[in-house]
Amino acid sequence: MVETSRIDTAASRRTLFLCLLVALLEGFDLQAAGVAAPRLAPALGLTPGVLSWFFSASTLGMFIGAYAGGWLSDRRGRKFVLVLSVTLFGLCSVLTGLAHAVEPLIAARFLTGVGLGGALPNLIALVAENSRPERKGRAVALMYCGTPLGGAIATLASLYTDRWQAIFHIGGIMPLLLAPALVLLLPSSQAQAVARIAGAPHRPLLGEGRTVRTLLLWASFFATLLVLYLLLNWTPSLLKARGFGRTEIGVFQIVFNVAGGLSCILAAPLLDRRSGVAVSVTAYAAIVLFLALLAATSASLWSLVPIAIGLGAGVLVAQAILYALAPKLYEVADRGAGVGAAVSIGRLGSAVGPLLAGAMLSLGLSPSGLLLAVLPIAVLGGLGAVLLAVGQARRPA
Repeated sequence: MVETSRIDTAASRRTLFLCLLVALLEGFDLQAAGVAAPRLAPALGLTPGVLSWFFSASTLGMFIGAYAGGWLSDRRGRKFVLVLSVTLFGLCSVLTGLAHAVEPLIAARFLTGVGLGGALPNLIALVAENSRPERKGRAVALMYCGTPLGGAIATLASLYTDRWQAIFHIGGIMPLLLAPALVLLLPSSQAQAVARIAGAPHRPLLGEGRTVRTLLLWASFFATLLVLYLLLNWTPSLLKARGFGRTEIGVFQIVFNVAGGLSCILAAPLLDRRSGVAVSVTAYAAIVLFLALLAATSASLWSLVPIAIGLGAGVLVAQAILYALAPKLYEVADRGAGVGAAVSIGRLGSAVGPLLAGAMLSLGLSPSGLLLAVLPIAVLGGLGAVLLAVGQARRPA
């Protein structure tokens, strides 16, 4: 594996800080659709079926953007593709807020997704490659904590405005302001520069001893993001159907995201150690337990808050685990493609999740029944993550 042996500490910290800001803005834009939906749907006359496509348009875009962005970054550089992606999702988020009909609305969300998808594998690769080998996992997990915190900010913003358009305008203007700072201040990948000088060859993701771990990574990404985005997009509507009011729903979303972000910070130092296996088991067990409790809870804020804490911590730490594992499974020359493919498969899962929920609810399944129906999917995601964590723990340091 071609890695740089000397990591510039200042460059490493600057990379982590700037990528954390991008992750925060990604989290804001990812959550924007869910928090805007209760006012957007009646304003534009969206049926549940059309609303599902609105939710899934950006994630379908992310499916394309993540693979293309990862592949392109191995050839054109992580920083170049990241700046391009941030500019794209910022511009198209603004256009989402300007849409007055279904077709331009969904088209703008799709293109927003392409930008969001292209950014994520480059955030992961840049942070990993500009960090010391023994700190890669924790650095990536710390970067990822910006995503749920950005989601919490989106929820807070929605409580202070009655215009659904404002959420998308805020989510678009901020990335456009950040993009020039990335051009000027973000370091390029140190490890990628070394790999290019050494002429490291590109290797296939499937074959040459990579097939099993790649397929496990894909399965875990698919299942985990399916559960996460089903919750992010449909929880407000599911809780409303269960009798919860706007305040209770807002509290759930904020607590879910803040608890997830703080839990990622606490779990990050453990992900570069053998304790990563225990963290993986705990995170996915929490998902299963608190999904079941959410399905059974009554319309009480006091019962909802602990569930939001446990479910947010479980789901978002699980995602951080996968992001921390992914760059370790591939060499520098193919890390963008490897991480991008995994993120892309995950985005396919995140597109399927809202569509699956919409279809099952349209067939008459209750909100509680829907939450119980996704439990086996969460178990599948956990199995893949735990097996990968075990394999990583057994590798020489």
